[in-house]
Amino acid sequence: MFLNRISTLHIGIAFGLFVAPPTMAQQVARPVINMVYSSDAHYGLTRPQFRGDTGVMAHLVNAAMINQINTLPQQQLPADNGINAGLKVGAIDYLVQTGDITNRMEIPIQSAAKSWAQFKQDYLQGLKLTGNNGKPAQVLLVPGNHDISNAIGYAKPMRPLHDPTTLVSIYNLMLHPKKTMTNEAYNYATDKINYSREVGGVHLMFITLWPDSAERIWMERDLRTVASTTPVIIFTHDQPTCEAKHFTNPLPPHNMTIANKFENLTAEYYKESTVAMKDEGATAIEQRGWVKFLKAHPNIKAYFHGNSNWNEFYVYRGPDNDVSLNTFRVDSPMKGKFSAKDETRMSFQLISLAPDTQALTVRECLWNTQPGNKTQKVVFGKSITISLK
Repeated sequence: MFLNRISTLHIGIAFGLFVAPPTMAQQVARPVINMVYSSDAHYGLTRPQFRGDTGVMAHLVNAAMINQINTLPQQQLPADNGINAGLKVGAIDYLVQTGDITNRMEIPIQSAAKSWAQFKQDYLQGLKLTGNNGKPAQVLLVPGNHDISNAIGYAKPMRPLHDPTTLVSIYNLMLHPKKTMTNEAYNYATDKINYSREVGGVHLMFITLWPDSAERIWMERDLRTVASTTPVIIFTHDQPTCEAKHFTNPLPPHNMTIANKFENLTAEYYKESTVAMKDEGATAIEQRGWVKFLKAHPNIKAYFHGNSNWNEFYVYRGPDNDVSLNTFRVDSPMKGKFSAKDETRMSFQLISLAPDTQALTVRECLWNTQPGNKTQKVVFGKSITISLK
């Protein structure tokens, strides 16, 4: 995990941990594995402005993004020295979506069931990508804080009060239980959505919300199944620092109130205060447990997240600046920090993995740079390449 070589790519930014990529001449024997990555679809919301219209539903915005994603295989990658630079994108094996699929059902937002039906139409039925095996690209999902709140409740009024449709649907699609989970049987405390996939010699871990102390029990057990030399990549909703309000109220009866601001999304009780704080060190104690886990598993090489949304490649160093983890933040089609106001900055990411060299390139894909042009192509923005060795 600790690398010393610095790579400054065409974007002109050095990232300490990110290392120089293989050149275009270094061709790999096995096919490159491509993954499209997005987060925070927020079905149920509307965008103030989109392609000349106002108050545009998430259903229409996400469908437009999927249409652009479907054109990606025929596009040419930029000459950025990343994996397969200058070549066609080609096969795409996976689409990863890390939560807040459905917006929280605060009145008058629609139910999670209705939002999930729209997501299913756009992402599960509208996606036309094909992988290296000639089969449809696999969609890999984890829930976000809005999805979980819909299932367990929230301090502010929602209608209905509970709707676990999103979590139940993800649970059935990703975990393939012998007995199909139902809304009536689902219990968030016990039915967490944690799973892993082996992809090109890399171990991908998909976890619920954030690697809190309870999640790390499952993660520890899962990591025992892979060699300590196998690179590990984590996909989850929250950034490595998490948010204080996402922890559970430490005071019995541990209820959620507007005053204490807790959302009770993690099994871990908040340790800093009896009220969820917002300052820089608001989760320092919680992060130290996470950092200890990272130090015990140096083969964890990268971390992908949504929740606070814009395109960013950075290094997470922990509250005490004693760890280094390659981290990738992705934009949201509905709630991007910058793209919510400037639709030309809307983006998703293309992740390319070279199995033979264990190099990983992540490229920003700007998909709406010409809002008035329905035939526009995806424009590649920033990119970075790291070594997973």
